[in-house]
Amino acid sequence: MSDWLSMSAADLGRGIESGEIDPVELTETYLSAIDAHEYTPRIYARLTARRARAEARAARERAKLGLRISPLDGVPISWKDLFDTAGVATEAGSALLKDRVPTRDARLLRNATAQGLVCLGKTHMTELAFSGLGLNPVTATPPNVNDPALAPGGSSSGAATSVAFGLAVAGIGSDTGGSVRVPSAWNNLVGLKTTAGRLSLEGVVPLAETFDTIGPLCRTVEDAALLMAAMEGSRAPDLRDSSLQGMRIAALQTSVLEDVRDAPLAAFHDAADRLRKAGATIEPVEAPELAQAMELAPVLYTADAYGRWRDKIEAAPDLMHDQVRERFRGGANFSAPDYVAAWIALEQHRAAWAARMAGYDAVICPTTPNSPPDVARLESDSEYFVTENLLTLRNTRVGNLMGLCATTLPTGHAGCGLMLMAAPMQEERLLRLSAAAEQALG
Repeated sequence: MSDWLSMSAADLGRGIESGEIDPVELTETYLSAIDAHEYTPRIYARLTARRARAEARAARERAKLGLRISPLDGVPISWKDLFDTAGVATEAGSALLKDRVPTRDARLLRNATAQGLVCLGKTHMTELAFSGLGLNPVTATPPNVNDPALAPGGSSSGAATSVAFGLAVAGIGSDTGGSVRVPSAWNNLVGLKTTAGRLSLEGVVPLAETFDTIGPLCRTVEDAALLMAAMEGSRAPDLRDSSLQGMRIAALQTSVLEDVRDAPLAAFHDAADRLRKAGATIEPVEAPELAQAMELAPVLYTADAYGRWRDKIEAAPDLMHDQVRERFRGGANFSAPDYVAAWIALEQHRAAWAARMAGYDAVICPTTPNSPPDVARLESDSEYFVTENLLTLRNTRVGNLMGLCATTLPTGHAGCGLMLMAAPMQEERLLRLSAAAEQALG
């Protein structure tokens, strides 16, 4: 049963289907691992063990009767602490929301439950999801699986580490500027950023709702496809026989390769070589409209985020980590006309990007330009925190600014991911291509 802690969600689901795995024993195996693990308090904000056991018992009965309701019926996963859970605190990593207890599950949690998934608990995250580093002195900073002294990536930090340390089969997180993809990359996982509007935000604590998206952090592309389908209430794409043969891929040059550290750059070139050997044509592509869009990020993100949270923050500013608080306050520097003009400009840049990339099946770049930084230095050096945070989110923000769907895949180099991006609402095609890339990467 210890093998269950490292198996994919899809394989566990197949084991339940065949009768080789009992959903109750599976859930108890995970709950026991959580109880025994030294890092559990830094990964889970709170557990929902009673709920998990009840859901596992129901999954067991369905399996016995041959009435399983999805490929993941009976599989236990974690949820980032910004998804509402009825009767259980949902605090979004912030003391500003301490003891906030919703009366109803978030829509996606309801959908997943209706598909038989088992809810293990709520994972720690960056305060109100507004940092890519995963550092949270207010609640907890999860450890990085490659080195506990390094930042885990954020804001879905606990979601990633719950999977990486074998304390959940998969985690569900959110991604506004990279918050699924950064912690996935830094903890050697697969992450899926869905297109804005694809998955419901009902019952999800917002950051900047115009950019907020939901996605899974997991072990395989197949898991990502199945989890998206479970949350959406749809059928997962068929990933069988996916291939890179004949695929035309753009290797983005604009912005994303500036100041890239040695390890992520080496991992990217190695990954690109393996995609070529698997049959893909990879062409370097410049996108001037992206550089112009990047300049709009400060007004688009901070004005939206501060507009939503200003009153709550300023009523008790000392409850926040100063770095996150000041990042929110940056939104006060922009006017309503600034914000509207930025959106008009962004839509123009999105149209230019769509025209430029129309002939490509995907766009690739390093998921992050940097490797996970040292937590102690982030805590003691405010300038380092700011510069590393901005650099961490630079590449992933491409997907959010351009309105794309995106995956990050492990490259075989610790803490280094390969990001693949595709046109809006093309998750099925992206997942097939990502499955082929996953095979090529090993």
